[in-house]
Amino acid sequence: MNNKTALITGASSGIGYELAKIFAKDGYNLVLVARNEQKLNQLKSELSGKHNITVKVLPKDLSKPHAAEEIFNEVKNESISIDVLVNNAGFGIFNDYWNTDYKKEQEMLQVNIMSLARLTNLFAKDMIKRGDGKILNVASTAAFQPGPMMAGYYASKSFVLSYSQAINFELKKRGVQVSTLCPGPTITEFQTRAGMGNINLFKKSLTMTAEQVAKIGYKGLMKGKPVIIAGITNKIGAMSSKWSPAKITLPLVKWLHKKK
Repeated sequence: MNNKTALITGASSGIGYELAKIFAKDGYNLVLVARNEQKLNQLKSELSGKHNITVKVLPKDLSKPHAAEEIFNEVKNESISIDVLVNNAGFGIFNDYWNTDYKKEQEMLQVNIMSLARLTNLFAKDMIKRGDGKILNVASTAAFQPGPMMAGYYASKSFVLSYSQAINFELKKRGVQVSTLCPGPTITEFQTRAGMGNINLFKKSLTMTAEQVAKIGYKGLMKGKPVIIAGITNKIGAMSSKWSPAKITLPLVKWLHKKK
């Protein structure tokens, strides 16, 4: 047992769920955060018994402005020291821009940007005091280009990547590592929630499983990689997008977002 603790948001399904299993297998105690308390408790029962670890469940909705502070305060009140923070929670909205429900857009930006940034800020300060800690912020290959039909989502992931790279440059001198995981299309509840299950982007040849992405993310984090792009195809796509003009990438993304 390593007696270290990892806090994972969005832990009830998908990449967060798979990361929780990997951390548990490596002997980390866990603080699991998501909206679905029932699923979190099921995961707690599964992992605590199997791996003889301590698991704390925090049912929180990160679309609420004060959720990040509530999480931090509850952890501090129980004297739990967080060695690894995984900001995995996030969701997307898929629609014509003019038909997008702006209230949902605000909630998405709160989860994908503001809550992630606040949790990073709060826990990084504790890590700096100790001179040790790791943070894994989950972005997306969407971070490398603008995305018609998902303008806010793509922009939010660009923020996560830029923000994480900058603070990693600052904090690594203080013993704190910040890595960014950039998955491509992944089979999770994400596409169902976003209403994009039947589009070109989610062709079988382009997708990965949440388990595959989580393994790559965990391995990259432990190796200290600042940016972790999951899968060769996604690496090629991300690098191509970075150097391609918008007049090429914008129509391509629009095509990827078309129904099959």
